[in-house]
Amino acid sequence: MIKSELIQKIANENPHLFQRDVERIVNVIFDEIIDALSRGDRVELRGFGAFTVKHRAARQGRNPRTGQPVFVDEKYVPFFKSGKELRERLNKTSSQTNGEFTENKPEDPFAPGDRNP
Repeated sequence: MIKSELIQKIANENPHLFQRDVERIVNVIFDEIIDALSRGDRVELRGFGAFTVKHRAARQGRNPRTGQPVFVDEKYVPFFKSGKELRERLNKTSSQTNGEFTENKPEDPFAPGDRNP
């Protein structure tokens, strides 16, 4: 799902709100999360997960093409840890759909078998 699809879904489920207002709300939420992370704060959404910022120290890397050593600057990267409720919903062994039980697992892209190069 992309941001515009999220906005459309929220607007459809809340017909009393204008789409431009829903878009503004979604943008404010994302902006606040970004602002909090840029201050070094932790953002926790109960049941969904927590966003934090991790520091990666400067290090000596290697160019994979040439094998030459490369200096990699220090950086800060966003980190997401899923919440218990989200993990439980993703890892249900089966879900009922149209009276049939089906596996509720995403397809493993690294599983052996036919691959499209």
